[in-house]
Amino acid sequence: MSTHNLLICRANGAVERASSQEILTAARAVLAHRVRRGALLQSPQQVGEYLTMRIGHLDHECFGLILVDGRHRVIDCVELFRGTIDGATVHPREVVKLALEQRAAAVIAYHNHPSGVQEQSAADELITQKLRDSLAAIEVRLLDHLVVAGSLVLSFAQKGLL
Repeated sequence: MSTHNLLICRANGAVERASSQEILTAARAVLAHRVRRGALLQSPQQVGEYLTMRIGHLDHECFGLILVDGRHRVIDCVELFRGTIDGATVHPREVVKLALEQRAAAVIAYHNHPSGVQEQSAADELITQKLRDSLAAIEVRLLDHLVVAGSLVLSFAQKGLL
């Protein structure tokens, strides 16, 4: 039984209740528009909302980067590594390579926890330090590392871990 009351106008003119999938697809489109090439990133909350829709529902871990220019305008959002239900191997060399290729001034790292556990792990903290140090060597700032657990988002920067 559906609990939403959103209506959609079909191509044939019929008005029907929108399916859950149609609502999610529309929400993803709206949020993707907020984090598109040239968009200005204004807060971890804004990025968190986008990432929640993009990866919060996945049943496997993925790690990616949002690459930005010197004014924090989006260059690209790239999923770099795909893992299993409880981990993804992250290679700092590939992160540095992508940042150089895209001419990024800064990046925001992100990954999800399919388990729904919002807290960062020791492995999350270690890879964040490795990424920060590797990127600093090429003068690219790591602005944040966001962990998405369902609809919850943890910001390393807001927790003072960067």
